[in-house]
Amino acid sequence: MWRVLTVSDVIDPDLDPLLDPGRFGPVDMIFSCGDLPPEYLIRLSRSFDLPVHYVRGNHDIRPGAMDRPGLVNLHRRVTIVEGLRVLGLEGSMWYNGGPVQYREKEMQRLLRGLRASLWWHGGVDVVITHAPPRGVGDGEDLCHRGFESFLELIRRYQPAYFIHGHIHRSFADPSERITRLGRTLVINTFGFYLLEIDHERVAPHMGLLEKKGPARLWHRLLRRPAARRRSL
Repeated sequence: MWRVLTVSDVIDPDLDPLLDPGRFGPVDMIFSCGDLPPEYLIRLSRSFDLPVHYVRGNHDIRPGAMDRPGLVNLHRRVTIVEGLRVLGLEGSMWYNGGPVQYREKEMQRLLRGLRASLWWHGGVDVVITHAPPRGVGDGEDLCHRGFESFLELIRRYQPAYFIHGHIHRSFADPSERITRLGRTLVINTFGFYLLEIDHERVAPHMGLLEKKGPARLWHRLLRRPAARRRSL
């Protein structure tokens, strides 16, 4: 079981008193879904002695502000974090020309450019974004509209978790944050959310490494007799 702290958009006062050593309990990884000051993320990193893996939100526009020790940018790549394959995608839908905004076609092109990496890794376990998928708790105004291309990403790769921010909502119960799309749990982490990832939820995806991508080629090669391997 992995214990994962996810944060986004606002500094939640309910989290602050838990940052004292021993109050929160062990955490295996920290993800930020954007629109939080780097100083706060660094504080989280130091409190838990862990790197904070992040994507930028549409308000994270200070040049170089996130280039700090302890902060790891996930955008536009698959990163292995504690054995999980994690894909990061920054920004919101384009609405006023800001630097961390994308039109739908731009996000589609970005995702097409990631297909080789996703194939290489045999898929993805966790997707970290700022914006939500279209139609999953998003808004109708352009700024808060989700991406259609995220729905295709979920359909094609079926990650165990798709975690986003950007949509500011209050939740009476943690279950209200979660929407299921197929086998994927879409989670709005506005404020903060503590997620416990069961190994069983990602184990089937980890098994894909024996079926897809270069790992399959190595697996087949290593099963060959030594004499045949030497002749290759």
